[in-house]
Amino acid sequence: MLTLLLALTAASAIAPVLLRSIGRSAFALLALVPLGGFLWVVKLFADGVFRDGGEIVSTFTWMPSTNLNLEFRLDALAALFSLIILGVGALVLFYCWGYFDSNPRRLAKFGFELSAFAMAMYGLVISDNFLLMYVFWELTSILSYMLVSYYGERATSRRAAMQALMVTTMGGLAMLVGINLLGFNAGIWRLSEVSQIADIEGTPAISAAIVLIMLGALTKSAQAPWHFWLPGAMAAPTPVSAYLHSAAMVKAGIYLVARLAPDMSAVTTWHLLVLSTGGFTMLLGGWMALKQRDLKLVLAYGTVSQLGFIITVIGVGSREAAMAGLAITFAHSLFKAALFMIVGTIDHATGTRDIHELSGLGKKQPLLAGLAIVSAASMAGIPPLFGFVAKEAALEMILHEELLTGMPGRITLVVMVAGSILTMAYSLYFLHGAFATKPEHDRKPSEAVRDMHRVGPTLWLSPAILTAGTIVFGLVPALLSDPINNHLDARFPDVEGETLALWHGINVPLILSAVIITAGAIMFWQRDLVAKAQFEQPALGNANAVYDTILSKLHHWSMRLTASTQRGSLAINLGVIFATLMVVPLAALILGASNNIRMIVWENVWQGLIVIIMAGMAFFATLQRNRLSAVVMVGMTGYCLAMIFALHGAPDLALTQALVETIVMVIFMLVLRKMPTEVEPRHDDNRLRAWLSIGTGVSVVVVAMTAMSARVAEPISTTMPELAYEIGHGRNTVNVLLVDLRAADTLGEITVLVIAAVGVASLIFGTGKFETQSRRPTLQTTKARWLASGVNDETAQNRSLMVEVATRILFPSMMLLSAYFFFSGHNAPGGGFAGGLVAALALTLRYLAGGRKEIEATLPVHPSKVLAAGLLMSATAAVVPMFFGNPPLTSGYATFSLPLIGEFDVPSALLFDAGVYAIVVGLIMHVLASMGAHIDLEEESRKQRARDRAIELQEKNRKRREQQKRDRLQRFDERAAVSSAGSSSISKSSEK
Repeated sequence: MLTLLLALTAASAIAPVLLRSIGRSAFALLALVPLGGFLWVVKLFADGVFRDGGEIVSTFTWMPSTNLNLEFRLDALAALFSLIILGVGALVLFYCWGYFDSNPRRLAKFGFELSAFAMAMYGLVISDNFLLMYVFWELTSILSYMLVSYYGERATSRRAAMQALMVTTMGGLAMLVGINLLGFNAGIWRLSEVSQIADIEGTPAISAAIVLIMLGALTKSAQAPWHFWLPGAMAAPTPVSAYLHSAAMVKAGIYLVARLAPDMSAVTTWHLLVLSTGGFTMLLGGWMALKQRDLKLVLAYGTVSQLGFIITVIGVGSREAAMAGLAITFAHSLFKAALFMIVGTIDHATGTRDIHELSGLGKKQPLLAGLAIVSAASMAGIPPLFGFVAKEAALEMILHEELLTGMPGRITLVVMVAGSILTMAYSLYFLHGAFATKPEHDRKPSEAVRDMHRVGPTLWLSPAILTAGTIVFGLVPALLSDPINNHLDARFPDVEGETLALWHGINVPLILSAVIITAGAIMFWQRDLVAKAQFEQPALGNANAVYDTILSKLHHWSMRLTASTQRGSLAINLGVIFATLMVVPLAALILGASNNIRMIVWENVWQGLIVIIMAGMAFFATLQRNRLSAVVMVGMTGYCLAMIFALHGAPDLALTQALVETIVMVIFMLVLRKMPTEVEPRHDDNRLRAWLSIGTGVSVVVVAMTAMSARVAEPISTTMPELAYEIGHGRNTVNVLLVDLRAADTLGEITVLVIAAVGVASLIFGTGKFETQSRRPTLQTTKARWLASGVNDETAQNRSLMVEVATRILFPSMMLLSAYFFFSGHNAPGGGFAGGLVAALALTLRYLAGGRKEIEATLPVHPSKVLAAGLLMSATAAVVPMFFGNPPLTSGYATFSLPLIGEFDVPSALLFDAGVYAIVVGLIMHVLASMGAHIDLEEESRKQRARDRAIELQEKNRKRREQQKRDRLQRFDERAAVSSAGSSSISKSSEK
């Protein structure tokens, strides 16, 4: 079970590499993984693994106090949905080989997303823990968003993707609240435990829990009024529609309803919500399908209608309803995935899906038309196909269902019959629109059909297999009836089971089927009359317009709220924060129980002296106008705090505080380069700020004193050293706590550090690229120098000899010290965090000494890769123990012996600590690359532009002077010529 989950994960990971290396044929290789899983599940059914309630269970204990155990369970119901997910998934992946003509870069991303979606859906159905199922549930929403937005350059695709994400995630959040209500009130955190609730109707808040959980299921399965996201999602490539929106993602809600219906149907709220929503959706989707021109939209609204049908049937909660509902689910996956792929083939071959531009396709593509006719007939419930068998079972169930006696059963029957008539009508409408030779084209093939290209086997083989399944299961329904009964026998052990059959004799369901087929055919025949009954605008309102209106109103209200609370003033924002910090804790203390406040001022005179220095530095920092002096004084308070940690016997905290303070000082220096040296004097009244600072200080001190005096139990810290040595095999309690006992916290914190590093770099770089032109090390042909970067730049010429020599001496020592802290941190002060900070400081020193090119030459690796490597190492240390049957982040150790050293332990937590080390180094490298090197580069560019402007101005002045000189010479020559001409005239006159 878990091997298949990991195989699907691995397939999604290697999908981009395969697609970039071998091209579109890689989809066929990727299809082998879900195909293998499909065959494995089929073998489990054939071997009788799921008979008599058989199941495969795998549990990993992780944070049991918060109900976050990783609990997986493959029973008959999960296996049935796995057949749909894996079987259709394999065929859709194979279909992608023929659907995509080229292999753009985004196709590699598409391959990853589609394979990852199969993994997420499989993980969803095998999750027994409600919270774990929710994780996979939301993962499917995210992957759906990414797949729908494949054509990201199109506004329609972006809007459809965001719409699908908004609707399904909002429903998912509501479902999460319902899961917590159910868990805290009934103590139920596993899906397999729902049937163990003794009095479900008497469970507190059960109605609210049902409504909230069903909001998640109904939005995911596109039930009205949340149905509008599914037709919009047709902007995605057709393989996405064939898989996510007909066979897989929309079935997640069906799966959850099938899980909960047998137990939740005892609550009145369940039937009221599920039956009314499903019935209305069935009628709405069928009616809307009849007015569409796009073939994919006809199928999309048909999918909405069919999903409403399935929800109505399977939501009843009885054994017969579950049998019929699961049969319809399988039938729908077979015929609707096939029809979507057929439409994709039509679009691929003709370049259009518009029914008014298609004529004569049935004669030109008889194979495609035959496949479509069979699948559409199954959708309409025509015998002897499996769609007919499933619909017969549903009609038989609703006629004799004891849970719906009286009016509810009759209304449901009428709705199902009316919806089935609409299904028959839009099935014929689809076939006519796609394949008929139409009068408006003079009973000839249209231009799109005449110019269509050949349809290869990669485009028709997958729908052909699905269509064959529709025929086989229709003729031999026991092939699916027996696996479904494996689930029903375990879920309804006291109810006698029935089997699916093609022929039950002439009975009421058969007569109703005949009425449905006849009425649907008449409705299609009179489609022009039906079209007149349809309004241009929906009679009950446009759900898309309502969605847009809600978003517009929310945007308007958020803008007004932001404008009233966020004035753009840092002083006001900080004032609100500090005022809240001052008022809320003090109010809680005043209104709560009182405690005797006890506090030892200091244990020795050195602590008191340090506190006086800290207070003095903080006070004088407020009086400084020079920014650098103020930063140095604030930094002194941090170093004094490190000394207090040291005096209290906490060398790890002291070391970390000193290193962090040094890094912060460097970052401040980098930022101050772009700010004025002096703070502009303020002429407003600062007394309000003074009182705010005094009140905040008093509040924090009083709350801290109260917290220290309120302890009545023995602190857990007294047992930590023993636990650190026995469990983590280390004597440094702080480090063992970070990388072993509470490593989950550290994993979350370093993930936040990675996000912060990328965020800071994104803010600095803007829309530019993080990368440099080249990071390949080159052979140095010049004589070795103190530093690694070259000598022919302005930075090298302006270096300080003292800083350069100090860097040369200190850098190797600091790197050795960094390695010492890293390896000794498990038993002595240090660890990955401290070691990484020392290495980061060493790199910072080289940057300060040599500038931008120096840091690039010292570590020619992009910071993002360092961050990714660190996070990968820590995540590996978290996941690997699960392969050995242990909870995540479980540490192991090995004992080694070396001469002169003796025996020593090497814990597996060292890999986790190495990840922390790399992340700290990558974080500071990102800071240096953004706040340092990027600003340096901008400054160099500014200076170069200034030099270019100066050279350009000099060149203009030179040309202007030369032109002026030429003009003067020309004027002189002209005057000389005039003078010469005058003299000649005078001479001639004299001669005369």
